[in-house]
Amino acid sequence: MAFALTGSASMLAESAHSLADSGNQCLLLLGRHRSQRAQTEQHPFGFGRERYFYAFLVAVVLFSVGALFSIYEGIRKITHPQPIETPLVAFLVLGVAIVMEAFSLRTAVRESNQTRGSAGWPAFIRRSKAPELPAILLEDVAALTGLAFATAGVALTVITGQPVWDGVGSLAIGVLLGCVAAVLAVEMKSLLIGESASPEVERAIVAALEQGPEVERVIHLRTLHLGPESLLVAAKIAVPALESARDIAEGIDAAERRVRQAVPSAQIIYLEPDLYRAALADVTDPAIRAARRDRGGR
Repeated sequence: MAFALTGSASMLAESAHSLADSGNQCLLLLGRHRSQRAQTEQHPFGFGRERYFYAFLVAVVLFSVGALFSIYEGIRKITHPQPIETPLVAFLVLGVAIVMEAFSLRTAVRESNQTRGSAGWPAFIRRSKAPELPAILLEDVAALTGLAFATAGVALTVITGQPVWDGVGSLAIGVLLGCVAAVLAVEMKSLLIGESASPEVERAIVAALEQGPEVERVIHLRTLHLGPESLLVAAKIAVPALESARDIAEGIDAAERRVRQAVPSAQIIYLEPDLYRAALADVTDPAIRAARRDRGGR
């Protein structure tokens, strides 16, 4: 409506951004819903990664609907400038939008702080295994920055009488959305391919495994996120040489219980018993080395 009244390219770019934002929220909700389906014979590890897939679609929508359209409109307005009519309407709409987006960003920051801990914002976005909060944070920051670009473009157009500034504002919004979409796509691609647990979580797993007498030491460890709250743990563990098969099986069960208590997201655990041989030990695994240092070099 604001674009129809003003003819502003920056307002049109922000309209496209708002449309993409609304669609993205629906995609994130759909991904979260579909990821909760029970495992099937074809998908024995469940559907947790659907959240990553739909978050990747968010990046595609943000780039195509938001960035490319805004860049196109900005270039068109620069090459064929047109005056802005009733700029007061544009300023009123932008002002209301800035206030609403600020509240939305504040809510996203509050929710993120509950899981962010002491990590900085770039590290939180990079390491978070739940795609929704990083996606919403990036979108809200981009929305506020885009509104600032739109306001600047309209203001400079009114002050200077040069409509080209309106096109520059739209172009800046498009470049901003493209950068945000690229960051989001890279992060979601990494999660789709498969990321391990954080170093802190892996150290906790090693410490839990080696805490009991049933496990002499961890020979090697591999982890994989099947979803934000679902972790696959596979490890080869050294067991005492003279134990019976029954004792080994009971020891593995006890070790699994310790891991699940220390790391509740470790829902699927595979432990392979073996005898310790230095040649087979994964001495390069930082989680194993760190956990051993924490326990006094065992």
